[in-house]
Amino acid sequence: MAKRTIKKELVTSRWLNETKEILIYLPPGHETLTDLPLLVLHDGPDYFNLGRIVTQATPLIEAGELTPFAMMAIPVNKERRTSEYSPIGERQVPHMSMVVEELLPLVRSRYPISPKRDDLVIGGSSLGGTVSLHLALQYPDVCSRVLSQSGAFLQQTIDEVMRQPSLSHLQIYQSIGLSEIAVPTHMGTLDLVARNREMKRHLLEKNAKVAYYEEEGDHTWGFWQRELPRALRLFFGQ
Repeated sequence: MAKRTIKKELVTSRWLNETKEILIYLPPGHETLTDLPLLVLHDGPDYFNLGRIVTQATPLIEAGELTPFAMMAIPVNKERRTSEYSPIGERQVPHMSMVVEELLPLVRSRYPISPKRDDLVIGGSSLGGTVSLHLALQYPDVCSRVLSQSGAFLQQTIDEVMRQPSLSHLQIYQSIGLSEIAVPTHMGTLDLVARNREMKRHLLEKNAKVAYYEEEGDHTWGFWQRELPRALRLFFGQ
């Protein structure tokens, strides 16, 4: 297996008034590649460690099953996670501004990353999926592709989707575990199966392209890790 390449960038955000250590994964053969697609991950270090996304993606890229792509892992202070990722959180708008105005320009200036909207995927699990969808809704010219695993969708997110005249530009991978009917969160206990079904219905009403999967699983990294290759094939399959 090719040696994995993971770079670190310290970014001091004026939006969040905080310094974050961003991880950048570059695929095998990146030295000779240009215009790499980019996957931006909320709870990024957890995706690298618990989701094993690098370990899963690298051999698929080497085997020619996935087009080579880069990943940017964004960390979050767990105590501020709900504030940064939830639509009712006071830091969500600054967080989204940081991603669009600070992180994306930085990574594109330092690495061979494509500037095209359709080469960018933003994703996460639970509230990470929620904020990824909000980014696509808030910045349709920047992002039109979303990876949402067990999205913790609140009424505010559904309302935002329903306000959109059309989402025909949006492509979303949406998965949910059938055991996720009473998930304890900072915002109370949520039936994420019902919320994801409702979200899928509203997205389809707005003509979004939805790849929706329900299967046995719960609100854990074990489930998210297991079904990540399917999501990667949707966005980056050769």
